[in-house]
Amino acid sequence: MSTYKTFEELDCWQKCRSVRIWVHQFLCRHQRKLDNDIDQNMKRASRSCTRNLAEGFGRFHFKDNIRFCRITLGSLFELKDDIIICMDENRASTEDVNEGLERIQRSIHSVLGYINYLNSKSSK
Repeated sequence: MSTYKTFEELDCWQKCRSVRIWVHQFLCRHQRKLDNDIDQNMKRASRSCTRNLAEGFGRFHFKDNIRFCRITLGSLFELKDDIIICMDENRASTEDVNEGLERIQRSIHSVLGYINYLNSKSSK
């Protein structure tokens, strides 16, 4: 399918993993300030990012892989909104929020690049 042998080699997976790890640390730091809904949703969305990239990679079909990448994008935007909610409700510092938003934006950019790569491969 591609020159990548494992999903772990993908830059977008590595960046999403960085987001997932950041979310875990963020939730540990702000455990008492967050409600259960936001806590659980952020865990699910961050895990969904890497899981969907891995699952799409394992499908061995460009269009199927792209579909899972789009799901990853949805989860990243969902996380972005959750972090903004934390900021709006004064549950996290501006510095903490900005770090998370920057990581998410880098991940979004990387996933979009991977989608472009897959599109170029599928049209050949």
